[in-house]
Amino acid sequence: MKLIETAEYRGIASSRAHDMGQQSHNISVPMLSIVIPTHESERVVVRTLSCLVPGVVAGVVREVILADSGSGDGTEQVADIAGCRFMTVAGSLGTRLRTAAGQARGPWLLFLRPGSVLESAWTAEVERFWMLASDEGGAPKAAVFQPEAYRGQSLGAQVLNLLRQAAGGGFRPEQGLLLTKTAYDRLGGHDAKSAAPEAQLIRKIGRKHIAVLHAGISGSQ
Repeated sequence: MKLIETAEYRGIASSRAHDMGQQSHNISVPMLSIVIPTHESERVVVRTLSCLVPGVVAGVVREVILADSGSGDGTEQVADIAGCRFMTVAGSLGTRLRTAAGQARGPWLLFLRPGSVLESAWTAEVERFWMLASDEGGAPKAAVFQPEAYRGQSLGAQVLNLLRQAAGGGFRPEQGLLLTKTAYDRLGGHDAKSAAPEAQLIRKIGRKHIAVLHAGISGSQ
């Protein structure tokens, strides 16, 4: 069965959206476009795609887009087998990310690096964040995942590590980035000319507007 866009998935997603909509005063369930920039990533991207399956089954993931630099390995074949959208984009990393985000069909974007693995609770955490982000006021506008190295530590140790991370320059692209497509466009997206477009976008959002999801992330290319 392909990861994305199967008839079974569409049926599950439609049913889940209807059920949750009834429980949430007919507010439709947001659907997630996941963007992964790849470069000779045949081996590592398989790990990432595998961990996304629960999100597909839950009706959270609408599509996975591999924004490729022109890999000569089997990255495109992996994308085809998994049912992902595959696009070859010439230019910088920022250009690839901007292009994929611009073609994304979901109202929410999740940027992940190839090789990243989310723990099983990630789907529930994303849905929880969606509910919080829908509130008016000072709710965080974006979110990142918790580094796997912090998992299993005491709450105090986790808080201390997060404070140290913030003091050292903020969150890192290896933690992924979740935000609405509207917010992404308003921020101007990834800078095509930047040497570090992912980190630059995170800094542009600002630490106080980024939540840390209670789901771990490990490994990336």
